[in-house]
Amino acid sequence: MQKAQRLIQLIMIINARRSFTVGELAEEFGLSKRTIARDLEELSELGIPIYSIQGRGGGFMLLRERLLPPISFTEGEAVALFFACHSLSFYGSLPFGEGADSALHKFYHYLPADLKAKIDAMKERVMLWSPYREMSEEVLRTLLQAIMEQSAVTITYRSGGGETVRDIQPIGLYASSGYWYCPAYCMLRGEIRQFRADRIVSAVLNPDIPCREDIAALSLRDKPDSSLREQTELRVTLTAGGVRQLESNPRFSRFIRRQEDGSGTVVMSIARDETAFYADLIWTLGEAARIEGPEEAVEHILRKLDALSSRYHRC
Repeated sequence: MQKAQRLIQLIMIINARRSFTVGELAEEFGLSKRTIARDLEELSELGIPIYSIQGRGGGFMLLRERLLPPISFTEGEAVALFFACHSLSFYGSLPFGEGADSALHKFYHYLPADLKAKIDAMKERVMLWSPYREMSEEVLRTLLQAIMEQSAVTITYRSGGGETVRDIQPIGLYASSGYWYCPAYCMLRGEIRQFRADRIVSAVLNPDIPCREDIAALSLRDKPDSSLREQTELRVTLTAGGVRQLESNPRFSRFIRRQEDGSGTVVMSIARDETAFYADLIWTLGEAARIEGPEEAVEHILRKLDALSSRYHRC
């Protein structure tokens, strides 16, 4: 076996093990301990974080995170992976720290020159936009860690009623329209609630609180179903421009009914306690949309108009 092949196999073997000794590797490769020791020293000089375990029964282990073995990609797979990672740069905050940027840099760095040139030509022509929303990366990382470790979290949550301190057991973490959401079992309310990450002022892991096994078994497919809460009917009329704007929003797109002149209507069932939330989304369309019902949504818009009018004075 050539030395380069041996080093690659060596990386794969030590990456798959929690710890190892020179003797074990020498026996596995059929080489002397001195040769294996030189190989390990060379891997260390190349940046592989090999750590020496001192004392009786000692040996070696990989320091920090494990390294994944080399993977071969087709040109199409490489382009798809690049732009999938590249799309994350449009998010205001991510729960992965610098991992996404670092992975994308490594991936791009080792691509063939001709494929780099193709990607460079497409960078400003192919984008997966996401609305920019500012929120705490530290909070997102804490929620992600809690999900991975099945740990409870103590959060300070800001809502219309002010700030409250709650203990939650996160179920998952997902992004929609630029916002990050965390469905979780709320120990204060005694039920599963949906928390918007940008409203979480602080989040700290709380290992002293035991987690419920039935909650730990849930996934994002089991997130709160708003249809189980009291419902009301949202009715909206849209101009042709309103239809074009709203059809890109997955909350509304499947409920739009278009007319021959391009205008349209939306009739959909929503949870009554989310009326203000949906009314605020329609508000952003301005004159391109008119809420016909429910009355609570109309009143919400009228209050916003009164507040806006009071800020302006005719000379």
